[in-house]
Amino acid sequence: MRIFIQFWLAIALLLSTAEMVLAEPVQHEHNHFDAIKVNPNLQLNEVLEKTLARNPMQTTLQSRDSVVSARKMVANSLLPTAPAVSVGHQNDALGSGRGEREWQAELELPVWLPNQRNNRLKVADASQSSVIASRESLKLHVAGQLREALWDLAMNDNNLVLAVNKLEVAHHLQRDVEKRHQAGEMAKTDVMLAQQETLRAEKEKLRAEAEVMHARHRYYLLSGLRELPASFAEKQSALEDYSQSSIWLEAQSKVGLAETERELAQVESRENLQVLLNLRSIKGDFDSPANDSVGVKLRIPFGGEASAAPIKAAAELGVGNALSERETLKYALENAMHEAEHNLSVSRAELVIAGKQFDIAKESVRLAQKAFQLGESDLVSLLRVQAQTFEAERAFTTRQIQVQWDIARYNQTVGVLP
Repeated sequence: MRIFIQFWLAIALLLSTAEMVLAEPVQHEHNHFDAIKVNPNLQLNEVLEKTLARNPMQTTLQSRDSVVSARKMVANSLLPTAPAVSVGHQNDALGSGRGEREWQAELELPVWLPNQRNNRLKVADASQSSVIASRESLKLHVAGQLREALWDLAMNDNNLVLAVNKLEVAHHLQRDVEKRHQAGEMAKTDVMLAQQETLRAEKEKLRAEAEVMHARHRYYLLSGLRELPASFAEKQSALEDYSQSSIWLEAQSKVGLAETERELAQVESRENLQVLLNLRSIKGDFDSPANDSVGVKLRIPFGGEASAAPIKAAAELGVGNALSERETLKYALENAMHEAEHNLSVSRAELVIAGKQFDIAKESVRLAQKAFQLGESDLVSLLRVQAQTFEAERAFTTRQIQVQWDIARYNQTVGVLP
């Protein structure tokens, strides 16, 4: 009966092996290799600065600096708008022909409205504060991307180490089974079962190597570096909310800027007064002497609600958009805060359980290997216990990394830079 079962087990293993061979080629060209070295002198904050320097949003921030400079220039200018000069000439050459000539030049000078200069200075200062807040917010965003890239790489490196260890164990077991088969102690089906386990381990190692290469490439694209800091684990911040996060402070600065722009719009919805200084020279008919004079004129515009309404509405729209963005961000940050706290506590609890499971699994596999060497258990039982041990080790090491990853995410949520 045992021989019959082993025969059908061998057939099933051969069919499974054939499917694996047909599904994936055995030969692989490892032409995708991203080399990343560990630099013990490289600090995480240095990586962050280099990553921030190559971020595409730096161009936008530089453009906003130009806007701030322009607003300060306008606020500190002598006049609210540009002055104007007009020149006019009139004669009767096409009329009576009596020789009359008139020249007139006017200088138009706009006058500051009440609180106009003060509000423009407020807008310029608020714009500068908003740019500074955006620059700090961008740095925190980049820090979040860097944290995700580094811990993703650490997780994939761990998976590769586990896959390599699993393959070494499989090779060792296969050699042991083959020797015992040659000695007549084990059946051919046991040899094929060990070979199948080795092929499966090779496949897992190949996939783990590919994922490591992908993670390394993502890190290189983000940072532009072929080096890693030796350690990038963080301590959990003592902050308990996101009120100090530069992302939240940026949203508040945008609201403040929009409100100062609304105050300025309330003032500039009216046109500026115009003072006109003119110089006129008139020469009468029949060679009479010229008469020169100087005059002053005041232009007072009467702007109604029809002309002011679009300006005020645009400013109100800016305030509304800024408030909406801030409240939307508030919901997102509150949700991220809850998830960061909860995930960290769950990961720590899972780590304790996974550690206990791994300790039990290590003892179980030791006993299973001993029983297999003594002939007290079969290969299938040993492979089952080994598989459980591998999964227990994977769960334990993964939880170790996940706890550190969740600490980094918690620090990211409360706005702490690495």
